[in-house]
Amino acid sequence: MGRVLIVEDEPAIAELISLNLRHDGHEVQVAASSQAAQGAIDRALPDLVILDWMLPGESGIQLAQRWRRDARTRDLPIVMLTARSDERDVVQGLDAGADDYLAKPFSTNELLARIRSVLRRRAPQVLDTAIQVGLLRLDPATMRVSAGEVPVKLGPTEFRLLRFLMSHPERVHSRAQLLDRVWGDHVFIEERTVDVHVKRLRAALGEAQCADMVETVRGVGYRLAKPVPAGA
Repeated sequence: MGRVLIVEDEPAIAELISLNLRHDGHEVQVAASSQAAQGAIDRALPDLVILDWMLPGESGIQLAQRWRRDARTRDLPIVMLTARSDERDVVQGLDAGADDYLAKPFSTNELLARIRSVLRRRAPQVLDTAIQVGLLRLDPATMRVSAGEVPVKLGPTEFRLLRFLMSHPERVHSRAQLLDRVWGDHVFIEERTVDVHVKRLRAALGEAQCADMVETVRGVGYRLAKPVPAGA
């Protein structure tokens, strides 16, 4: 599923949201202040932000407005979750750039539904259906990978890397492109980090005799090759 940043200064609420999001298959990071939230955004773009209005430092409204002005974060999906439920507050939140607005107290099921709805509209690739290339099958809903009947065990980063490569088979991607698309525009990771995770991915795929599908294109980057049918 997606990577979600929760910007919430009440620990109990942040923990409640985190538990439900993780149970729903999301990766979660929590920021308890506007400064921490901006730092997290600067390090790596999440797939979606759950944003409180009242925060230490800048307000959630100010953060949303800033992110909408910045080309890098202009399309960042934002769900505001706040105790401010007056109609004028809702309008102000949406005008600031929020994609959706939910008032506290809230239903966790409704929050998860709102998140899925926003991701479908703003980042449909996050909720893609299962992908298959040759014998390799990757299911984002269950976070499972298999090669025929053989399960393939991957860490979260290797899963995202394989998912991206399988979504674009036969296309060559540079290390910089992979950092941007897989790590979420991470500005502090060196390109050689990609090589480490490709090595781990190949090791995991080797258990299912599929390691050679991840090819190195010398001087350029990597690609996922479709298997050539026997007799072709």
